[in-house]
Formats: sequence, C-alpha cells, structure tokens
Amino acid sequence: MGTVIMHNVMSVDGFIADKNDDVGPLHEWYFSGDTPITEPAGEPGFDHSGTESGFKVSRASADYVRDTWASIGTIVMGRNLFDLVNGWEGQPPAGDHVVVVSHRPKPEGWHPEASYHFVDDPAAAIAKARELAGDRTVAVNAGQVGGQILAAGLVDEVAIDVVPVIFGSGKRFFGDIDGQQLLEDPHLVIQGERVLHLRFKVRR
Repeated sequence: MGTVIMHNVMSVDGFIADKNDDVGPLHEWYFSGDTPITEPAGEPGFDHSGTESGFKVSRASADYVRDTWASIGTIVMGRNLFDLVNGWEGQPPAGDHVVVVSHRPKPEGWHPEASYHFVDDPAAAIAKARELAGDRTVAVNAGQVGGQILAAGLVDEVAIDVVPVIFGSGKRFFGDIDGQQLLEDPHLVIQGERVLHLRFKVRR
C-alpha cells in the first residue's frame, strides 16, 4: 500500500494562499528555472500548466519534483480547490486518479472520461484513494481537507515547499487543525532557488 503524503507550496508563515485564494508568488519557482520537468524517457509530461514552455525549475529542484510527481497514483483534494481550477479540466498535474472530498456530487456532464471520484468523508476519501493508487503515493492537498485527514491519523508524511514570502494572513497549510501533531525530524531537505523542499514523517 502506498504512502499518504500531505503536500503543498507554503509561505514562510504557513499560508498556501491569501484569503481570496490567490497564491501570489508561491508558484513562481515552478516557471523561473532552467530545467524542464519531463518524464524520465525525455518525453514531455506533467505539464498541464497552460503555458507554452510548461514547468521549468532549478536543477536542484528538478529531480525531486520529477520523482515526487512520478510516484503519485492518486490526488486527494477539497471541493474548493476543485472549483477554483475546474479539476484541471480532467487532467491532474500528476497521477491517474483524483478523489474530491465534497458533499456535492461531480458536476453533471463534467469530463466523464476522467477518473475523478467524489466522496463526502475524508476517511472514505483516503480509503478510495489508496484503492485507486495501489502501491503508488496518495498525495493530499494541504488546507482544510488536508488538515482534517492529518488530524484523523491518515497521513504518513508531510511535504512542504517553503517559498521565501510572508503572507500575514490567508488560507493555512494545516487548515483549522485543533491540537498538536508531532512530526519526525526532516528526512529530506533540498535547497532550490526561491524554494526549500522539506519532508517529514508523521510521528505515530
């Protein structure tokens, strides 16, 4: 069974977007480097950015991002993010499946060919995501839903891409999680350009 990893890009003070869901400069490092994110065989891949050149990161970040995205089988996201990006038009940036935690069903007629599953309970969403992912990683988007899944003890690792900007307020990486949650020392630290990649195992 694959690892469940809660992941997002985050400001230094712990926000993934401002109060209006604007990510500001948080994602600039995805496009400011000199190394395209391509599949190992060299074929274009992981590019649903809508830009002509796609994702280009620093050399320090490239292998980490490429390996991380290649490992993903299923993405778990909340309905708010789904609505904001319209589910990436049925083509997630990584993985083959998406599970959306929502009390509302999939929009009628929305990309019937896409493997998107709407589940109204965070625990049930992880169970479905694990089933779909098999031995591959389940990537949980941070925020309210991610915080609920972490609080329920269903996250194995936390992965944070820290960008050197201070938001002051906005949408928190861990949502409104209540109480403390201990993590192990970071087992991965990579210094990129305008981003610091960190990975922590959740202490059981």
